[in-house]
Amino acid sequence: MRWENLSDGPRRGAADAALFGADAVTTRTFDTPEFRGITFHEIRARTIVNRVPGASRMPFEWTVNPYRGCTHACVYCFARKTHSYLDLDTGLGFDSQIVVKVNAPELLRRQLTSRRWHGDHIAMGTNVDCYQRAEGRYALMPGIIEALRDRANPFSILTKGTLILRDLDLLRQAAAVTDVGISVSVGFLDESLWRTVEPGTPAPGRRLEVVRTLTAHGIGCGVLMAPVIPFLGDEPEQLRATVRAVAEAGATSVTPLVLHLRPGAREWFMSWLHRHHPHLVRRYERLYAEGAYAPTWYQRRITRQVHELAEEFGIGPTRAGAARRIPVAPEPGPPPGPTQLTLL
Repeated sequence: MRWENLSDGPRRGAADAALFGADAVTTRTFDTPEFRGITFHEIRARTIVNRVPGASRMPFEWTVNPYRGCTHACVYCFARKTHSYLDLDTGLGFDSQIVVKVNAPELLRRQLTSRRWHGDHIAMGTNVDCYQRAEGRYALMPGIIEALRDRANPFSILTKGTLILRDLDLLRQAAAVTDVGISVSVGFLDESLWRTVEPGTPAPGRRLEVVRTLTAHGIGCGVLMAPVIPFLGDEPEQLRATVRAVAEAGATSVTPLVLHLRPGAREWFMSWLHRHHPHLVRRYERLYAEGAYAPTWYQRRITRQVHELAEEFGIGPTRAGAARRIPVAPEPGPPPGPTQLTLL
C-alpha cells in the first residue's frame, strides 16, 4: 500500500505533502460478526480540515473526513476513486479496507484554534459516511462535534447512518451556539433495490426514522434524495412514494440528485449492473455516453418532478447553505434554575 505519498486527491508531484507516514499505520482486524472481513488501518493524520478543489461542484469549501473507504458498500459511491491513491482497488477494497484517522478529534480541535482558521463552515459525510459501521467502534464523531461546538464553528452532516442518533444531545448543544445542518440520504424506498445497491446501509425506512427522531427533538433535518437511479428508481410512482414518505417523516426539505458515475465508481456500478440488470447495460451506456453525469434534460426532468411533488406534500427544496440554529429549551422546574439541554 502506498502510504508515504498519500494526499486527499490525485498526486501532482513530489511536492505533495503526505498526510501521514507509513510508520504511523496500525492495521487491525476484529473477529466479530459486524466487522468480519473488514481491515482497519489506524493512522495518526497530519491534517483533518481539507479544502475542496476549486473546480468541484460542491457548495462548500471545507470538509472533515475521519474515514477513508466505507462499509456502506454503495456500488455507485463516487469516493471509490480515492482508494486508488493507496494502491487499493476501488471495488471490494473500498468496502473492506477502511482507513481510520484515530486522532481526528484532537487534530480538529488544534486546527480550529489556529490563527489561520476563520471559522468557515465545515461539511462532513460528503466523501464517505462519518456514521458508517466503523464509527460504532472508533467513536470519532462525538469528539469532532464537541470541538466544533466549543469553537461555535458552523457545520453540516450528511449521512445514511442511524448511529447519528447516538450524538443527538451533542448536536443540540452545538446547534445552540452555531449553525448546524443535518441531511439524511434516501434516494428510494425499494428494499429489493436497496439490498443490492446499498448493502451495508440501514434500510431506507430506518433512515426516515432518523429524520423523524431528529425532527421530534427540535433539529430540522433535510433529505438528500440521492441517488435517483435511472430506470430502477425513477418511475413517477416511485418518486411520489419516496417524496410522500420524506414529507411524512417531517423533513424540512427534499433535494433530488441523479446518479452520477465518476471513474472508479462507474466501473464498479457497471459490473453490478451486468450481474443484476443486464438488460439495462446498453441504456446506461447511452445515457452516460458523454461522461459522469446524466444528460441535463434528464436531470431537469427528475428535479422538476420531485420539486412538484415536494410542493404537493408541503415541503420544498434545500436552499443553498441552509442550516438551522436550534434553540435550546430550559428544563421544566421552579425558577430560578440553570438552563439545561433537554430531549423533548
